[in-house]
Amino acid sequence: MLRREGIGTNRYSAETHEGLSFVLPLDQKERESIGIMKTGVIVVDVQADFTELKQGALAVRGTDRVFIDGVRWSTEMFKEAKVTLVATQDWHPHNHISFYTSHEGKRPFDVTLIRGKEQVLWPPHCIQGTAGAELVLDEGFFDAFIKTGTDAEYESYSGFKDDGGSETDLHRILQQRGVTNVIVYGIATDYCVKATVMDALVRGYTVMVVKSLMRGVDPDTSARAVEEMKKRGAVLLDKLDGETLRESCGLLLPSS
Repeated sequence: MLRREGIGTNRYSAETHEGLSFVLPLDQKERESIGIMKTGVIVVDVQADFTELKQGALAVRGTDRVFIDGVRWSTEMFKEAKVTLVATQDWHPHNHISFYTSHEGKRPFDVTLIRGKEQVLWPPHCIQGTAGAELVLDEGFFDAFIKTGTDAEYESYSGFKDDGGSETDLHRILQQRGVTNVIVYGIATDYCVKATVMDALVRGYTVMVVKSLMRGVDPDTSARAVEEMKKRGAVLLDKLDGETLRESCGLLLPSS
């Protein structure tokens, strides 16, 4: 809940679920002067099939109610701050090339070569129009939705493009809104989060990744993904760090 910080001021604070608080500059000129209008948030694949909360077909460890509540709270605060919010959403046909069921004799999590590239074969998940493909966050938070993995013949971890090179609308939407800085979090660290971050960096965005708001499939590959993102130039935040967010998009948080 927002509350005004004193009579006659345009600054408001909002309590967090962990006792921290945002200070939100709501005046239009103030938002523009500190860069809020240049910041976008990409929430990656927070869908039922990827969560333990919903007992999903490809549930990632640690995606319980506590994690989802943290993601929900953070996303709501960005919404209150009027930052551009985009959700990516895995949206596969039933015969997608990444499903083990599309390869005779294969089992879940086998690795095969497709067009010379290693491919993990996943259990069928996030099939178009099913409950498992639904977001577990309020869709009203978001300004746009990017559906990925819609072509049965190509894997698509990134929110920007699939492995066949077909671009989504994500880059265009961010450009249209004047976004130059992106904050990324979601599921899974070692696959779709990493791919989206890497493609954002290639396209010239300043990228911040919030480690506490993402979960990975495997601890080892997730740790390597974090190091790779950092090496390529992403800023890795353990949590929503006040100083960094203040400098990038005008969201003021306490330093502790």
